[in-house]
Amino acid sequence: MIRNFFTLTSGVVLLLGCLAPSASAGSKVHVGRKFPESQQVSMDQVDHRIWHQLLQKYVDSDGQVNYQAWKGSAQDTQSLDVYLNSLSQASRKARATRESQLAFWINAYNAVTVKGILREYPTDSIRNHTAKVFGYNIWHDLLLTVGDSTISLDDMEHKVLRTMKEPRIHFAIVCASYSCPRLLNEAYTAENLDAQLAKNTQAFFANPGNFRYDVAKPRFYLSSILSWFGEDFGSNQATQLKTISSYLPTEAAQNAAQKNAVSVSYLDYDWSLNDQKTKRQ
Repeated sequence: MIRNFFTLTSGVVLLLGCLAPSASAGSKVHVGRKFPESQQVSMDQVDHRIWHQLLQKYVDSDGQVNYQAWKGSAQDTQSLDVYLNSLSQASRKARATRESQLAFWINAYNAVTVKGILREYPTDSIRNHTAKVFGYNIWHDLLLTVGDSTISLDDMEHKVLRTMKEPRIHFAIVCASYSCPRLLNEAYTAENLDAQLAKNTQAFFANPGNFRYDVAKPRFYLSSILSWFGEDFGSNQATQLKTISSYLPTEAAQNAAQKNAVSVSYLDYDWSLNDQKTKRQ
C-alpha cells in the first residue's frame, strides 16, 4: 500500500492496531516480578548477559528466531524468565545514563515480545494475538513489572522510547515480523549503543524489503515505519530524508536524500513471523 511521506492519519493507526489502545482490553498477562524498593537498582546496574546468551543461541544474523527450539528448551525458557525478573528489579526513579535507559528499554521490548510469541507458539504472525476490540492484545495486555509499576509493549514504545528522541529505536525494537527490523543477536548495552543502533539501521535500509531507490523516476520506496513514525525523524520530508541519509546503502541514495531530490512511496508491511522454521531465502 502506497502512502504520501507526510501521511500519519488516525485511520492508519487504527487500521494497524499496533499504534493505538484497543477498545476493550483482554485479560492481562504479567511477566517479571515485583521487588521491594530497597532491592531495586539503577538501570545502569542491570546485567543483560543472560539475554545476550539467549540471542546468540536462538537468533541468526538475519534476525530470524528459532522459536521451536527455544520453546522446546525448558532451561532456556526459564532463563528468559530469569532475565525478565532482572529487568523488574530496575527502578524507574533512580538516576541512570541515557544510554543505559535506552539499552534497557530496547532489550525489555524485544525480550517481552519474544516471551509473548513463545507463549503462543506455534503461530504464524503476531497479528493473530492483537485483538482490536475484545480479547487479548499482546501489545496492550502483556505487562512487564519494572520497579513499582507494570508497563505494556505499547507504552514502552510510545510513552518511553519515543519520548527519548532517538529515532533509531525504530530500527532496534522488533515486533516479531519480517518487515520489522532484524532482531539483533546481541543485547544492547550502554557502552556499545551508538554503534549497535547504527549497525542495525544500516542493515534495515540494506534490505530491499525496507528500502528501494528507483533512480529513473526518481523515487524512494520506504518501509511503512517511516510513514507511521515520520514525525520522529523530522517535521517535513526534507528533514526526515536527511535524518536517514547516512544509513542508506548507496552513495547515490544518500545524495538524493540529502538534497530531498526524490518523491516517496511506502512498501507493504509483512507481518509474517520472523521464524527460522519458515525463513525466506
